[in-house]
Amino acid sequence: MTRILFWLALIFLVIAAIRSKLKSASRPPEQQPGRPRAAAEAPPQAEAMLCCAHCGVHYPASENVASDGRNYCSSAHAGLPAP
Repeated sequence: MTRILFWLALIFLVIAAIRSKLKSASRPPEQQPGRPRAAAEAPPQAEAMLCCAHCGVHYPASENVASDGRNYCSSAHAGLPAP
């Protein structure tokens, strides 16, 4: 008899935990307790990547060094001849 009660209690607790998890997952992020406000904000937009004309490395467009109509990853590569 105690085994039956044990298994019934265990099943009840598992079902309650699953329902609680599903209920908290269906809430919008700003209403979930314990989450920082910054996590609810949208992530920043991805930046365009460029390819260096000398070494072929991809780098963010904000770090671009343009020379002779080509894109370089650094001023050192801008001064070297393209391969």
